[in-house]
Amino acid sequence: MFDEISLKKIDAKYFNIILLDNKDITLQSRNTGHYWYLHCTEYPEEQSLIIFHKHFFRCPYHQHGKANTLNQAVRSIKEHDKFQLEVRKCV
Repeated sequence: MFDEISLKKIDAKYFNIILLDNKDITLQSRNTGHYWYLHCTEYPEEQSLIIFHKHFFRCPYHQHGKANTLNQAVRSIKEHDKFQLEVRKCV
């Protein structure tokens, strides 16, 4: 489960927070407009999670990766945004 301390660290200036509870988080990057769904699996660690991603609201999610902590997942999302904006220049 996500703890209150981790949940409060999500930057509302960087993300549009759509859903936030102790097992599931849905975010939209304000930089790219991409959507992110983070699901806490609680395995192998209590805060382990799967990261799902989609480019547009009407598109289905695809698995982007896994993370051991919420902080690690947020870093991965920000790295993805940086790649999209600086390398691919498709946003």
